[in-house]
Amino acid sequence: MKKNHKGQNESLEATNSQPETKRPDYGYVYIVKNPSLNEFSTCASEKPLKRGAHVISPTRYGLDYSVVVAPARTNNSYEPGSTHIHGACVHFEHDSDTDSHSCPHSAITQEGEEEAILIKEDADWIERVATKEDYERYLELLSMEDEALILCREKIQEHNLEMKLVAAHYLFGDPKIIFFFTAANRVDFRELVKDLVSIFRIRIELRQIGVRDESRLLGGLAVCGRDFCCHGITDKMNPVSIKMAKEQNLSLNSTKISGPCGRLLCCLSYEYDFYNEEKKRYPSEGSRLKIQNELMRVTEVNILSKTLSLSGQQGRYLTIPLSSVAYNNDNSRWEIDQTFIDEFLSL
Repeated sequence: MKKNHKGQNESLEATNSQPETKRPDYGYVYIVKNPSLNEFSTCASEKPLKRGAHVISPTRYGLDYSVVVAPARTNNSYEPGSTHIHGACVHFEHDSDTDSHSCPHSAITQEGEEEAILIKEDADWIERVATKEDYERYLELLSMEDEALILCREKIQEHNLEMKLVAAHYLFGDPKIIFFFTAANRVDFRELVKDLVSIFRIRIELRQIGVRDESRLLGGLAVCGRDFCCHGITDKMNPVSIKMAKEQNLSLNSTKISGPCGRLLCCLSYEYDFYNEEKKRYPSEGSRLKIQNELMRVTEVNILSKTLSLSGQQGRYLTIPLSSVAYNNDNSRWEIDQTFIDEFLSL
């Protein structure tokens, strides 16, 4: 059953219902990435597949050309310092020595390497492993998208519409073009759709997206020098707030904590939970610690170096390690270890 999506969309034909395919009760579950739409989905497969295998799988827009990122079920746990971690940054490139498109069955693993699991009835299934012909058609559609972008931009200018065209995508499984655009206000593009249908002679869908989705779709280099997280790692747009920057003691200068999309950096949310948990082990900023007969104020808590910065009277400044501080449940206050004080005063 086709689900309706919110937003400005225009479609010229109804999707034809296709007969349901009988699927087995057990299968293999994978995380699949669609490179054109840059979206991730979880799909089941009747056969075990290798990481990086090219497949034809369902997306929220229809069947499309995709790549297997990794098994959705894995027993591999992360070990600190390990460099053998596979993320979701999988691009559509294949090894010439083991060309999966000239021999599609090379994308299938040997029986027994993975364990089949019970699949739910509403699960999405990978349609098939992509063939060499599928790959050639995928490249042909990619080349046609550039021309579609130019023609659509010309028509937007003719109709004087306040909208910015971001990308065009030919759907692999259906004769349909999806145009993604951004706009400050609602746009009446009914006449535009009629013109596009008369040119392309296939179904046309216009979809309005936000500025964060624009970065996710197009990609680029972030301030860290790597690919946008929303483009190369995940397509989930988690909410990001200025509070996350404050908790991590980052500069609140908007130019330093904002991405090219103009919104707060997605990576601010990655370590937010870690900082919240770690700060429970530290005295809060502004609290006071007693060193002999002097009360010193905590001015800074450095989570990464595991140190506290203290300031006292007459401009006295002191940095102490976290290991020298402990919470006294009897007195309900933070105290500095007496052994550390004795060693510090003896220097």
